[in-house]
Amino acid sequence: PIVLNDEDIEEKHVRGWGNGGQKLNKTSSCVQLLHKPTGTMVICQDTRYLQQNRKIAYKRLREKLDLLINGDSSKAGKKIKRLQARKHKQRQRAKKKY
Repeated sequence: PIVLNDEDIEEKHVRGWGNGGQKLNKTSSCVQLLHKPTGTMVICQDTRYLQQNRKIAYKRLREKLDLLINGDSSKAGKKIKRLQARKHKQRQRAKKKY
């Protein structure tokens, strides 16, 4: 698992945008995380609540860094590889069919 150091991360809370009404637009519940060593940025505005958005943003940042550092051997990389293999298999079956 990827370990994140607090000094490597810059966290900002900004106002939300889009659908969700006045509450979303008036409060700073959107979270922006910047991982300084890699320059990777994650923005999360999934919920109306700051703490939930922070949790989701940190999870996404870990996943993004895992993919960046470990590549195909990361959790997301393995998932992508499985999907590509499945699509390839479906294409081969379709070719065989006709």
